[in-house]
Amino acid sequence: MKDTIKERIASLRRFMQKKQINAFIIPSTDPHAGEYVPEHWEARKWLSGFTGSAGTLVITEKEGGLWTDSRYFLQAEEQLNGTGIDLQKEGLSSTPSIAEWLGEKLQAGSKIGIDGWVNSISTVENLSKQLLTHQLTLISTEDPFTSIWENRPSIPENPIFILPLEYAGVPCQHKILQIQELLQQKHTEGLLLSALDEIAWTLNLRGNDVHCNPVFVSYLLITNRQATLYISPKKLTDELTEYLQQNNIIIKDYKDIISDLSNYKEKNIQLSPSTNYALYQAASSATHILQEVSPVVYLKAVKNDTEISGIHQAMKRDGVAMVRFLRWIKEAVQQGSESEISISNKLYEFRNEQALFKGISFDTIAGYQQHGAIVHYEATPDTDIPLKPEGLLLLDSGGQYMDGTTDITRTIALGAVSQQQKIDYTLVLKGFIALSQAVFPHGTCGTQLDVLARQYMWKAGINYGHGTGHGVGHFLNVHEGPHQIRMNHMPSPLLPGMTITNEPGIYRSGEYGIRTENTMLVVKDNETSFGAFYRFEPLTLCPIDKETICKEMMTGDEIQWLNNYHTRVYKELSPLLSPEERIWLENATSAL
Repeated sequence: MKDTIKERIASLRRFMQKKQINAFIIPSTDPHAGEYVPEHWEARKWLSGFTGSAGTLVITEKEGGLWTDSRYFLQAEEQLNGTGIDLQKEGLSSTPSIAEWLGEKLQAGSKIGIDGWVNSISTVENLSKQLLTHQLTLISTEDPFTSIWENRPSIPENPIFILPLEYAGVPCQHKILQIQELLQQKHTEGLLLSALDEIAWTLNLRGNDVHCNPVFVSYLLITNRQATLYISPKKLTDELTEYLQQNNIIIKDYKDIISDLSNYKEKNIQLSPSTNYALYQAASSATHILQEVSPVVYLKAVKNDTEISGIHQAMKRDGVAMVRFLRWIKEAVQQGSESEISISNKLYEFRNEQALFKGISFDTIAGYQQHGAIVHYEATPDTDIPLKPEGLLLLDSGGQYMDGTTDITRTIALGAVSQQQKIDYTLVLKGFIALSQAVFPHGTCGTQLDVLARQYMWKAGINYGHGTGHGVGHFLNVHEGPHQIRMNHMPSPLLPGMTITNEPGIYRSGEYGIRTENTMLVVKDNETSFGAFYRFEPLTLCPIDKETICKEMMTGDEIQWLNNYHTRVYKELSPLLSPEERIWLENATSAL
């Protein structure tokens, strides 16, 4: 495989030589700024062999570098070994930026190529400024992988389906009117949506074009007079066509977006900074561009009453699947026939038995012992290891249901664990509980709460490199903005109706990883003379393994929270279980 990677890089270098450019930058995104992308746009993965979901690859005439974050350091080191591509660890003070690295490697006046279709406006503008300080020029070229990637997967053309109003809660016509009203308030003539989850939410449609994310490849142009969906004609069924026509949505070919933007007649158009640069170039030739985050980001993040009700129901069914899995796994491991992949498959079976299940919300992370330290580990036939009745299993998984999306992590003791593992497990749990208990005033953003989850680890000289929480879509992408809980500043406030995860962790390289995660809902707490205050309500319903807790490290308040949570889990799930399962759950949720 390493030789194959080298040959692919050589083919890109031949393209670069032909175009007279000295380096080429390949991001992990697609024309829709997706975190998870269809295979057609997985050029960075194809060229480098690195399979993580985040990373930027840079190839010069003689060298290569790949920038990725701490979730993937271990994975990237292993997969890039022998390819001629050096790992550049993002977030470390010793790691140069892409512009700095290129400034060191190239002569002044060199040209850096990008494909404008898969690079956002903000990326291009920021990178251009950075490169200019090194006397380097960024230029947009055609997609090199059209010519060098043999047997490249095609752009997906899977069917689309309508999300019934009983799950969506608000008709798509009402959503479009709301968007148009917001545009009129700001004297904006039009809005281009390119993010696939925004389009799916607005139209109450779902698809299967992206692995684990129920979205479909398209663009949606909304003006004050009309809405136009740009989509492959092959996706259109009679039912879908009728639905779109009934909702006064014009249908055009996916490929027509460039020409329509180039001939746009309105005074201005709003594009998100995450819109791809090719569309920006087309629109800027015809009208004034307003660069601003789409209003749909905020509308979608605050769930309506129907969506919230559906999420609660999805969490119950997901909790049933998790209880059945947790009841099964320890005995199965004792028998000695299970591995990371086999238990992932078993968990899928339990979820697949649940009503309204449409698939997993991301590839299951089942990391046993040392693999648990790889934050976004995914077992493959080459890395799969057997589970033994000892040590820790980190299991991060989720499901897509017609009425909600789930995301949960549990760290499971499969047998005897060390004292250090117990201490680390309890530090994680204490931070998890502290964040779960937060009460905060209106206007608070996730960055202001992040320390609650880290405080006990920090006192022990421990930290983790990923964010503490992310938004979760409603039968949409498992990662949803604009709100997050993380150390770096994320200004979006946490508002009632938003879903957010709580997932602190500790990772000891080569030994084990620990993470506990619930999805939570922001709800109103009380109103005082100082204003409105909010809190978190747990959505996830699943026992937290008690075997690894150092009870002496826990305060009475923390123990009470855990006991109250477990009481709720038993109350909500027990009516849905068999008598034998209820007995198991009663023990798993008994008071600490």
